[in-house]
Amino acid sequence: MYFLILIHFSGLALSATLGITKNIKKMKARILIKKADPEAYKALGVLSNYIANSSLSKTHQELIKIRASQINGCAYCIDMHTKDARKAGETEQRIYALNAWRETPFFTEEERAILALTEEVTLIQNHVSDKTYEEAERILGEKYLAQVIMAIINISAWNRIGIATGMQPGL
Repeated sequence: MYFLILIHFSGLALSATLGITKNIKKMKARILIKKADPEAYKALGVLSNYIANSSLSKTHQELIKIRASQINGCAYCIDMHTKDARKAGETEQRIYALNAWRETPFFTEEERAILALTEEVTLIQNHVSDKTYEEAERILGEKYLAQVIMAIINISAWNRIGIATGMQPGL
């Protein structure tokens, strides 16, 4: 009897998985901003290029992109930036633990300040606490802090484009 129940539950899980896959494939095509308004898309790209060429380390850039994308729920950006982070040498362990960074010993003091700020700027309706801001400023310095804030804002804008236009990661 246990064996039959297990098969029954497996069938439900398979049906649910197939249903989700069918929904993704049937998603209605939405606007491609890059095509509909190339100048607007290019303008956001200018900020992205500035950040990519700033003094922010590649590790910090990718941690910001992944964590903000997790919070915002942008599957396309999570997929893209976890791949980019791996290519840049980020470990699987740190990527997997990123949404629980406070509970791990895997992140430096500097990264912790950046991640705390990333969360508070991304969840801006709760405001950025004086404690988080002052800690980040103390650890990072003014210019690096400014670049971190701009990187958070930039990825949040890309997340909103990805979500609003229904961008999906490839299989």
